[in-house]
This record gives sequence, structure tokens and C-alpha cells, in this order.
Amino acid sequence: MKVYKSKIDWWLGLPLLYPIFLSVSSMIEGKWMGYIGISVIILLIFFISKTTRYIINENQLIVKSMFIVNERIEINKIRKIEKTNSILSSPALSLDRIAVQYNKFDEVYISPKEKQLFVEELLKINPEIEVRI
Repeated sequence: MKVYKSKIDWWLGLPLLYPIFLSVSSMIEGKWMGYIGISVIILLIFFISKTTRYIINENQLIVKSMFIVNERIEINKIRKIEKTNSILSSPALSLDRIAVQYNKFDEVYISPKEKQLFVEELLKINPEIEVRI
């Protein structure tokens, strides 16, 4: 079993700047809600970054994320892997993504930190995968 962590882009934190600003200003004013806000934001960042990963286990690619319940993909059913910068919602913490196409019409966008090693490992199991990265 091999585990690959998701690459994380710095801009991912941009949507959190406003809540962080509100929390810090509440803390400066002496309001306890600011401490709760900062705590929630820190926990959210921690859990998202720690739970998003991609596991190659025997003949399965398992996509894990805080928001997805262990998506399991048979590696022998993967048809194509290609580079993409799609902004569609996915278990990827970076826009430096790859699209994994499997079955007839299924697709998932992921962003493994070690992209080349990840693809090489999949090709060991299924050398028929078309790769365009």
C-alpha cells in the first residue's frame, strides 16, 4: 500500500482571510467568539490537509478526503490520466491536477504531491493507461 499526499496551493487559504480577520478583530475587542472562530478555522485547515490523500492498494486507487467517503477505483478500469487545471470541485487541494478517467464516463480530479511517482505506480499495475501529463 502506497499513500500519496495532496499538493496544497497557498491560495487555498484566501477564502479564509475574511473569517480570520473577523476572528482576530473580535479577539482584539475582547470577545470570546473570536477565539472560537480562529479555533474552527485552524481545525478546518488541519483536517482538510491531513485527510486528503490518495492510496494505491493492490488493484485499487482509494481517494480519501474530508468531504468524500473513500472513493474506490479499480486501477484496471482506469483508461486515461491527463493534466488539468479544472476548478471543478474535487478532492484536490491544488489546481495542479490530474484527471483520472475510468470506467466509461467516470472521472475524478486529484492533485498528488509526487505526481510522477504516482502515475508510475499506476502504470506498474495497468500499463494500458494512456498518460498525457
